[in-house]
Amino acid sequence: MKVLVVGGGGREHALVWKLAQSPLISRMWCAPGNAGIATERLAANDSPVELVPIGAKDLPALLDFAREKRVDFTIVAPDDPLALGIVDLFEANGLKTWGPNQKAARFESSKAFSQDFMDRYGIPTAKSGTFSDPAEAKQFAATLDGCCAVKADGLALGKGVLLTGNVADAEKAIDEIMVDQSFGTAGSQVVIQELLEGMEVSLHALCDGKTAKLFPTAQDHKRALDDDEGLNTGGMGTYSPAPFLSEKELNEVGLQIIVPWLKGCIEEGIDFKGILYPGLMLTAGGPKVLEFNARFGDPETQVYLPRLKNDLVELLLAGTEGRLGQVDLEWSPQVAVCVVMASGGYPGDYPKGIPISGLETAATLPDTKVFHAGTKLRDGQVVTNGGRVLGVTAWRDDLKAAREAAYAAVEKISFENAHFRRDIAAKALK
Repeated sequence: MKVLVVGGGGREHALVWKLAQSPLISRMWCAPGNAGIATERLAANDSPVELVPIGAKDLPALLDFAREKRVDFTIVAPDDPLALGIVDLFEANGLKTWGPNQKAARFESSKAFSQDFMDRYGIPTAKSGTFSDPAEAKQFAATLDGCCAVKADGLALGKGVLLTGNVADAEKAIDEIMVDQSFGTAGSQVVIQELLEGMEVSLHALCDGKTAKLFPTAQDHKRALDDDEGLNTGGMGTYSPAPFLSEKELNEVGLQIIVPWLKGCIEEGIDFKGILYPGLMLTAGGPKVLEFNARFGDPETQVYLPRLKNDLVELLLAGTEGRLGQVDLEWSPQVAVCVVMASGGYPGDYPKGIPISGLETAATLPDTKVFHAGTKLRDGQVVTNGGRVLGVTAWRDDLKAAREAAYAAVEKISFENAHFRRDIAAKALK
């Protein structure tokens, strides 16, 4: 089978790494990929994964490539091409493709649509309002005493959320998103939610349009600095499983959230095939959905896939072909921890092209994998090429050991002004 993976970040490296272990794949490309993805080799024939210099949003060029190479199966990982309708385009041209179509991708591409959907189907979520006028948005924020999450409606690389604790800060956040357009056209409309208090966890469910299979829990760390200080980022580290939901509680959450969501999709003719990724807050009043994403989380993928025992190609094919009901997900009992190493300045402005050292040493450590996110090869040297540069991941029999192993690997790697959080998984250890 010939496979094309679309994307080039840490999530995509983890997907390629896991897919390459399948005996079903004889050739694999990744567009555009990164320096780490280029080092992966296929288990079936030891051939390398080939990088294709096509951006994830260049849908016509991706289609031409897939048709020219007669790709059997395309796996679309990032949110942007999904929102642009890559799955619809490929399927219209007879190409088997994994990921939600454009209509289904609206769960992530429009927070307003997602919030309205949750309200329609009784999915527990925060009190909220959707606004196109800054003055009306400020009036609503005032009713929450300014304690709110101000969210750009559209896609903003996982960073389009500003958390505020008083009216002045809420008004400033609304102006930043809607007037100053700090997240571009994604902020022409905002969703304002009451600020929920509790423990945040990530859920994933693999869906085939009629069946949904829940993953174990994970916990992301969104803020840039230790102790959940600093700006929101795309995610500074994660671990799985998170100990804040028992298996029984996880199943109950599935009944409260995934079951009504799936029922709503069927009623509204939304054929969702892919990953639904709800961000969840465990509040005193029960679990509530913060938002929906329509793809694998990043960096959650980097801790889920080392624990997944199934052949990922077989799973994604079952999801595309409506056969998930016949499949059981199998997970290792081990714990995985991922620490993100980021460029100095991220999530603000940061330099690129800084040489990275120590990758070879870290690669020799047992049950450890350095997933590349923002990297590229320049004159034979791996250099930085993004805000989140590496996802250093280790898996062990318990959380303490996995955490120590991940940080031990981080210490082997260096690049100028690298920064990372030193408290990944600390909440679970408490």
